[in-house]
Amino acid sequence: MQTSFPSSPSSFELSRRGLLRLSLGGAAAVGVGGALARGTPASAITRPADGLARSTPEAQGVSSAAIMDFLDEVERNAYEMHGFMLWRSGHVVAEGWWEPYGPERIHMTHSLTKSVTASAVGIAIAEGRFKLDDKVVSFFPEHLPATVSANLAAMTVRDLLTMRTGHEKMTSGSVWRPIKTSWIAEFFKIPVKFEPGTKFVYTSAATYMLSAIITKTTGQSTADYLKTRFFEPLGITGYEWDVGPEGISPGANGLSWKTVDALKLGILHAQSGQWNGRQLLPAEWVKAVQQPHTPGQYGYQWWLGPNGVYLADGLFGQYSMVFPEHNAVIAMNCANPSGAGFLAKAVYKHFPRAFQTAEKPSQAARLSSRMKQLQLLAPPRATHSPLAGTISGRTYEFADNAEKISAVKFDFSDGQCLFTMVDERGTHVVPCGLGKAIEGSTTITGNKLHHEYQPDHMRVVATGEWTDPRTFEMTWTFVESAFRDKVVCRFNGSYVRLSRSVNVNSSVTSLPEIVSRKPAKVSGD
Repeated sequence: MQTSFPSSPSSFELSRRGLLRLSLGGAAAVGVGGALARGTPASAITRPADGLARSTPEAQGVSSAAIMDFLDEVERNAYEMHGFMLWRSGHVVAEGWWEPYGPERIHMTHSLTKSVTASAVGIAIAEGRFKLDDKVVSFFPEHLPATVSANLAAMTVRDLLTMRTGHEKMTSGSVWRPIKTSWIAEFFKIPVKFEPGTKFVYTSAATYMLSAIITKTTGQSTADYLKTRFFEPLGITGYEWDVGPEGISPGANGLSWKTVDALKLGILHAQSGQWNGRQLLPAEWVKAVQQPHTPGQYGYQWWLGPNGVYLADGLFGQYSMVFPEHNAVIAMNCANPSGAGFLAKAVYKHFPRAFQTAEKPSQAARLSSRMKQLQLLAPPRATHSPLAGTISGRTYEFADNAEKISAVKFDFSDGQCLFTMVDERGTHVVPCGLGKAIEGSTTITGNKLHHEYQPDHMRVVATGEWTDPRTFEMTWTFVESAFRDKVVCRFNGSYVRLSRSVNVNSSVTSLPEIVSRKPAKVSGD
């Protein structure tokens, strides 16, 4: 039976204008303004839509040359960065995004979310919702196992915060995401081998339970609870936070927001919990989160770095790094291998040195020029193959395979290729530009390569090019996440071979190649 493909959804070409944003010297949210001298009145400094003042690095005692040294190291080591913002002493002094990422885009944060959930815990404790030494089992009698071990019974909120639950190994968010039943019940199934409070084991399960406790004691998801207490006062809008079973926000992950929002999280802590004269977080809580509650490495859902630095850190490199001694914060979105930590080491190499030596203001112009040219990938090539006309409109069907892909189709026209795929989830389309980038929304299946995330829709910037007359290669940049897929299509007569890989993942980074099972069909056959 011939597979039926519906018409493709609308898409629009990715504009190169407006995707790079930099603020060095009184710049608005888009573009670059003139330099500001030290002592410029605050009223004269442009305050863009995010509510943060801008200045030049040197005006705030930051070295533009040192920032460029950091960027040199990033480039030299091929670290993949999507966004960078640096704040000091009340001003954003440098910011830039690697095209096609930009300041207006939200970005999945993974475990950086933990530090946001910690803020909710601090607020809830201040409101008297629960206490640090409350027993975890006391909140969920309906989910307890038939036998509650002594170690499980002893576990407290404090143990969850410090990742000293007594568990022997970590639980990744990717393990629970496919589960549709209670994650609280899943937590209580984990053996508590050690006495709580005695052994550090980093685990997303602990933070999830903090979120569950917030929901249990407030009647709201953590996302809703923080809306008027945290997000709105900070001017954070357009964020998204997944909802798990029982209406509970996955406290360890699932939050997507803009780079500037991660910066604001750090600024709030650098200002001891104050924002525009309002105490959003108790000052004593901010002090507590950055204390070494485990041997020198972990506070309350914040990692501890050298020289008093503490940081919210997400898988593949989403950061909000606070430098208390220098009244500075760095926020970054990246896509680098999990567990490497090399980008954070690069930051520590160049900061706080950048806060100690400020060169002449003319260096800011060099930095501005550099950051206006940030680009993630080389510009797409305009390539051609005589096969395109033959392939266009043909349906390629597949025998049973692990990815549950039943058919694909390629439609070449008007400078683009519409790639259509049918699998067990339905029919999905990705518009790929030929010699240019095309942005659209897609439902394409990607969980195995994307840390088990499978949103209903994903923003994708896609290109396609012929690497040889029989090989068509598509690049899909999922611009609200760390993931970028490469799909290689090799044509041989009436058959096609498909292989798919990803830039970063917590498990496999490539899927087995699949081959169409019989000659392709032309539409109308």
